[in-house]
Amino acid sequence: MSDLVLTRQQESVLEIVLNRPEKRNAMNMELLRELDTAVTQANRTPGLRAVIIRGEGKAFSAGIDVSALLGLAQTYGPHWQQRMRAITDEFQGIFTRLERLELPTIALLHGYCLGLALELALACDLRIAAAGTQLGLPETRLGIIPDVGGTTRLTRVVGPARAKELIFTGRHIDAEWAERWGIVNYVVPVEELASKGHALAAEITQAAPLAVGMAKRVIDGLADVDRGLQLEDGHKASF
Repeated sequence: MSDLVLTRQQESVLEIVLNRPEKRNAMNMELLRELDTAVTQANRTPGLRAVIIRGEGKAFSAGIDVSALLGLAQTYGPHWQQRMRAITDEFQGIFTRLERLELPTIALLHGYCLGLALELALACDLRIAAAGTQLGLPETRLGIIPDVGGTTRLTRVVGPARAKELIFTGRHIDAEWAERWGIVNYVVPVEELASKGHALAAEITQAAPLAVGMAKRVIDGLADVDRGLQLEDGHKASF
């Protein structure tokens, strides 16, 4: 694994750090696969009680690295445009494996959390944002939908009407608005973001780990995420 994603264990908490600050942590295929490796590490590390995901530099993540799409030909062949469902399946699989960790996951957001980055944050259990953070799912302005779990998971978090408004318009909202809508749990000054995340993780570790893991499984099982992901993936058939 290179250094696009770093892992740092502090006692029973594992930090997963997006480490492409010069690109505002825009996600390419290599970064996503390193994220998947870090999630596997979290799943296999004994004694962990929580996972924190954050970004280095000025932003959590600006979303997908559009220039990375040019590299898809190397992975999926010269006709990669005809294999978009397979590509989406891979992206969805990474975020779904994160979501299905029995460990509670906390995303710490600052700067920007847009598109694929918000889809990543929505795959976490809890979200804390620095004041002024910009969040959004602008995909409809590009002629697509948030199809890496964003449509499904945003609806689960805020309900259909607000999910429709945010997705139909593709607008950006600030952290304070996101807190009112329930997208983030807390908004704090940026200098307090890390301490708030670790304080919440520490509070969670005071509960029985098996009970926390089972509660997560039950709560997540109330929504048919698999069906939603299939619908997101299937929309490409009409393009």
